[in-house]
Amino acid sequence: MDFSEPRSKASARYPLVLLAAFLLWWFLLAVRPSYRQDWLLENLLVFVAVPLLVWSYPRLRLSNTAYTLLFVFFGLHAVGAHYTYAEVPYDRWAQMLTGHTVSDALGLGRNHYDRLVHFAYGLLVTPAAIEVLDARAPQRRFWRWLVPLLFMISHSTIYEMIEWAAAAIFGGDLGQAYLGAQGDVWDAQKDSAMAGLGALIAVVVCRLPGIRPDRNASKE
Repeated sequence: MDFSEPRSKASARYPLVLLAAFLLWWFLLAVRPSYRQDWLLENLLVFVAVPLLVWSYPRLRLSNTAYTLLFVFFGLHAVGAHYTYAEVPYDRWAQMLTGHTVSDALGLGRNHYDRLVHFAYGLLVTPAAIEVLDARAPQRRFWRWLVPLLFMISHSTIYEMIEWAAAAIFGGDLGQAYLGAQGDVWDAQKDSAMAGLGALIAVVVCRLPGIRPDRNASKE
């Protein structure tokens, strides 16, 4: 597999098109979210990450593949923030489309949208992390595989700690909505494991011989 692509004007504009599409999607889901205070907490990630990506664009241009995967992740996150993760109505959507619910088909006892997005975090954000690490802190041999994986797992673990701290500080319904544990005492560990699994898959795919990102990124 080869993700390479020519350095055309259209290719250079592609991340800006993705940014515009995401902002439209984000603004639509910002209208009347299920729980406004939780929506604000969930979007702290967006308020930090998206401006950082815009700021870094002329300094470290990621591949269009990486930007596409980031777009998908942030789109999924926007859905979770709108409904709150524990109440994303994917069963209702599946019922309308197929006549069956996802929970019944898979025997699920809770809403697993949070698990999906934690997995997506590892799977979809890792390629961008690999490109940043390769550009700014290149590794050799086995470390090229291990460092990106540990980098992503550490981020996931830190996020779980932030969730715990926010739940402890705000308490009540807001703390529970942001934590999204749904009564599972192992929720943080399972979320981190899903992110780690996604990251592992992404590292293997990105590091396999013959697979490389579309390095149309411009360096300083």
